[in-house]
Amino acid sequence: MIKLIATDIDGTILIPEGEFTDKVKSCIKKLDESGIKVVLVTGRMNAAAKLIAQELGLKTPVVSYQGGLIKEYGNTLYERYLTEVQTKKIIEWGKEANIHLNLYNDDILYSESDDYEIKRYCNNQHTTYTVKPFSKIEKNKVNKILAIDYNNPDRITKYEKELPKLFPELYIIKSTPYFLEFSNPEASKYCAVKFLQKYWNLRDDEILTIGDQNNDIALLQAGGIKIAMGNATEELKSCADYTTDTVFNDGFVKAIKKFCNI
Repeated sequence: MIKLIATDIDGTILIPEGEFTDKVKSCIKKLDESGIKVVLVTGRMNAAAKLIAQELGLKTPVVSYQGGLIKEYGNTLYERYLTEVQTKKIIEWGKEANIHLNLYNDDILYSESDDYEIKRYCNNQHTTYTVKPFSKIEKNKVNKILAIDYNNPDRITKYEKELPKLFPELYIIKSTPYFLEFSNPEASKYCAVKFLQKYWNLRDDEILTIGDQNNDIALLQAGGIKIAMGNATEELKSCADYTTDTVFNDGFVKAIKKFCNI
């Protein structure tokens, strides 16, 4: 019997740059009422992910920053940061690559310029940002750094393959075709779900994981039942036990109906 559903947000239960369908909202409500824990596992910052959990009526812990932060009712259960040395190294790389960077310190989003990338990103994420030189920002609790290129996603794919050689000490993952994320090696969706599995004393076969992008490979690996969305990357589908319909056709709902008695 499934006791925990660990789900990605964007492209899985939320239509990209869109909204939740009524079927998804109803399905999550039924899961909650039946006692099955639904946990959001996302690359989003906690401030943004928490609002989504509230919109869906969830009171379970929220996993943000790819697994770098888990909070429950405002209490921190798990957190992993980048060091100041690692942060400065990534910032220098970003300047050399001439690519936009988002820097998150203590759940506050910073950008060095008020440009197209940060405006589009925050408009889609329904969150706020602060424009400030990174040299003047505290780097004591850097949750992650996000590189964005909306115009050339091939560059993001290229960097995802190349940069682990330059930064072997980091967790580097493409979370959408336009986003490349840098974080602590223990800030992965796998680590977060395994923490919650131990926290609730669950077996592997009691956990269902579902997602759509390469950063969800780690998420699927943590589950006993691994589901890929129909709109998922081919890399993710190859890791899944089952591929459901797309986010546009309520693939999440269809997967839940297949594997859970609700």
